[in-house]
Amino acid sequence: MNGLSKGIRRVEVALKWDPSPAGQPPTDLDLVAATYPPGDPYGPPAYVVHFDSRSPDGTIYLNRDSTDGKGFGWDEVMTVELDRLDGRYARVVVGVIIQQRGMERTFSGVLNPGVRVREGYTVLAEDDFGSVPAATACTVAEFVQEKGGGWAFRPGLHGFEDDPAVFTRVMGDARQ
Repeated sequence: MNGLSKGIRRVEVALKWDPSPAGQPPTDLDLVAATYPPGDPYGPPAYVVHFDSRSPDGTIYLNRDSTDGKGFGWDEVMTVELDRLDGRYARVVVGVIIQQRGMERTFSGVLNPGVRVREGYTVLAEDDFGSVPAATACTVAEFVQEKGGGWAFRPGLHGFEDDPAVFTRVMGDARQ
């Protein structure tokens, strides 16, 4: 980053998938985001934003929420306003959880899933979850505040194969 760059300021994370076949329970994927303080950026999250919540300062929120994948285009959309995020946070991790109601499901059992991370019209990352087929949840984006105050994006999917209810507590753990 050069001296004139302010880093990433505002991002949109979008998630899509096709509805379940007839006779099967609906497929429900959820976007979640967790914030971490500078003193413990890999410890427990300071707070988690999900389908029933938003960040305390209103800088992380869901624009669209789907419980069945029957949306037009992107089924779930989350906005993260990094340039307005409280200075008490130095790291934000965004993930996707597959709800396990009705039947156990992994990403290999979700029809045509996709995730896109973009800033304005610039696509920072896109993926189809093909690298985490056995996962029930995964992280899809990490944003880290740099020394100059700007935010950097770290792409990559990291799968989680245990109980999705535990995911929000461990999604920001240091990666091996």
